[in-house]
Amino acid sequence: MSGVDGVSGEALLEVRGLRKSFGDHEVLRGIDASAAAGTVTVLIGPSGSGKTTVLRSLNALEVPDAGTVRIGDVAVEFSPALRGRALQRAATRLRAQSGMVFQSHNLFPHLSVLANVMEGPVVVQGRPREQARADAMVLLERVGLAEKAEQHPSQLSGGQQQRVGIARALAIRPQIVLFDEPTSALDPELVGEVLAVMKDLADQGWTMVVVTHEMRFARRVADQVLFLDGGVIVEQGPPAAVLEDPREERTRRFLRRLVDPI
Repeated sequence: MSGVDGVSGEALLEVRGLRKSFGDHEVLRGIDASAAAGTVTVLIGPSGSGKTTVLRSLNALEVPDAGTVRIGDVAVEFSPALRGRALQRAATRLRAQSGMVFQSHNLFPHLSVLANVMEGPVVVQGRPREQARADAMVLLERVGLAEKAEQHPSQLSGGQQQRVGIARALAIRPQIVLFDEPTSALDPELVGEVLAVMKDLADQGWTMVVVTHEMRFARRVADQVLFLDGGVIVEQGPPAAVLEDPREERTRRFLRRLVDPI
């Protein structure tokens, strides 16, 4: 998420000194990164590299041991001293700035598609139901699912459920949208419809941070790519540099395994 290599504009997102351990295993070892408003940042790396932990730290779904996360005017400095209600308040403030799209949809099965999208604005943000309903229908139209508004998640394909998940993330009017491998749980023939919606969002100027193994998407849509390995950012820059002509041998090895995994 560096604004250094080809990403211009004032940083909407800043991460400084981010660290996280699980027991004796240090997953993040000092992450410094930033992203300008209206840009798409793609995080890539092998399993266990720390990329999902970085993403989940941006809205305190994973609580870092140390470091600062700032989104817009909201900044939280994490430390062992931040706990209890103070941590809850800090996490709530961060989460109000970002929408999260998960791997496995996480829709409420007992609610209709429309009610799923309305849930955050009405229950969390206290918006009037009629306004939330109108906004939700606009978002469902944007992801191509307005005609599915009264159906339940079980009546939808996996790709359609993920598109509802995207609409739900947008419904809270976040400054940043976070995507945690949004196509990894989908059948191959459904991946394209989700990536198409994400590209449309990028074209509309949404600020996005995406963990993915979809290199074609990264090449076409990302403003910057960060390659993580061993809890550090090994290489970062525009997709043409990182994906086509990487400087670091660790990056080259990772990309070769994607092309020829055997």
